[in-house]
Amino acid sequence: MKKYHIGSVPKQVDPELIARFESVEVATIGHFRHRGFVHHSISPVVEPGRTLVGTAVTVAIPATDSTLLHHAIGFIRPGDFLFVDRLGDDRHACIGGGVAFAIKTAGAVGVVLDGPCTDVEEILELDLPFWSRGVSGITTRLNDLGGSLNLPISCGNVPVLPGDIVVADASGIVVIPIDEADEVVEEAIARQARAGRNKHRIEAGEKLGDLSGASRLVAAALEPK
Repeated sequence: MKKYHIGSVPKQVDPELIARFESVEVATIGHFRHRGFVHHSISPVVEPGRTLVGTAVTVAIPATDSTLLHHAIGFIRPGDFLFVDRLGDDRHACIGGGVAFAIKTAGAVGVVLDGPCTDVEEILELDLPFWSRGVSGITTRLNDLGGSLNLPISCGNVPVLPGDIVVADASGIVVIPIDEADEVVEEAIARQARAGRNKHRIEAGEKLGDLSGASRLVAAALEPK
């Protein structure tokens, strides 16, 4: 049985589509979409200062081993967003300062690690947008246990396929299949354009519940039957 399972290098997301997604916020997408949001327990070590958009590349490595991760970094391209599935391990840190430096140098947009990291100070100095499930002082080794590269994984309780479009900001991360991306970004841009349209009315004394329709729904529910 093979230890290592290697998929094809995914096609990168079109730059025009990336530019369109960069104009919206993750929370705007969260107003109308429920799938693909990485669980909030994977939290930022280094927060992005703006909306980041990239192409998902995927690695899955087990327990104490980071052999395939080291190998995979050699295939990261500028614009890629690295996702690492730790296959349930929450004890061993597979990314610290040295590995993060190699990822940053390769041009990755960011990293999402479904497990702990280490060397937080060094990662902060690199200014590499980075999310993880906490921190650990116990590191992985080159134990040659196997894993997968650029095949479907689970990260933060969502499926991630190589080539998916990734949108990330201070509110979170959403992973969108590329064949759904145009529909999502069109809706997000339209909603973003409407954002804040009621602020001046609220400042003038109107109530949010009246503007949103919430107060009407509550009043209808309270009417005697």
